[in-house]
Amino acid sequence: MDKIKRLVDTIVAGIQEKKGTGITIIDLSGIDGTICKYFVICQGNSPMQVEAIAGSVGDYCREKEGEKPVHVVGLEHAQWVAIDFVDVMVHIFVPDMRSYYDLENLWQDALRTDIPDEL
Repeated sequence: MDKIKRLVDTIVAGIQEKKGTGITIIDLSGIDGTICKYFVICQGNSPMQVEAIAGSVGDYCREKEGEKPVHVVGLEHAQWVAIDFVDVMVHIFVPDMRSYYDLENLWQDALRTDIPDEL
């Protein structure tokens, strides 16, 4: 489990590198039948920033943890990019898409951690 937590921390660092905001970590590890152990959710202010955050997350994980995503979807429009690291799913949104899908509230019984935005 320590390896997964390190991966989550590295993902958060990659998001913060490109000034991603509203970082929320949803710990699904205690819930049976979920598709992964963690969701990391954040947003960028524009499709260009969403794409930059996705690139930074990929670079950080590859360089610092030796991990590459098994699948990335959504880069063509960069409104919602999902990055699949098997045990961790990263969701990067533009604000209106994040509000519409409201992933943070899908699992009310999961442990939620909100990371303060860096100034």
